[in-house]
Amino acid sequence: MISEFEGLIDEFTVIEQGRSLLTMNADDARERFKKISVRFTAAPAHLVFKGALQIKQNGRSVEILVNGTSEKLMAELQLLQPEDLRCESLSLEEIFVASKTLTQSGK
Repeated sequence: MISEFEGLIDEFTVIEQGRSLLTMNADDARERFKKISVRFTAAPAHLVFKGALQIKQNGRSVEILVNGTSEKLMAELQLLQPEDLRCESLSLEEIFVASKTLTQSGK
C-alpha cells in the first residue's frame, strides 16, 4: 500500500519490533538506493562487487541492490561489456521490503 502514497511522502521511518531501522528523506532515499539490472551474453561466473547489498543471478541476468555506490558499480559492470545495463531508483515500497539488507551496510 506504500505505492499509493509514494508521491505524498517527504520523510519516512522503517520500524521493526519497536526499533527504528531507517529514517530518511524520501527523495534522498530514492537517489541513494538503486537497483542495477545487467544481462550478459553468457552466464557470468559468481559475481562479487564491493558495496553491493544484494546480488541475485538468474542465468545471464543479474540484479544488484546498492546503497550509494551505483555510479562506481555501473562503471565496473560496463568494463564487463554487458548486453544490457540499467540502473533505477528503488521505490519506497522496495526500500521498505529490503530495509534489513539496506541498513546492514550502514545508514
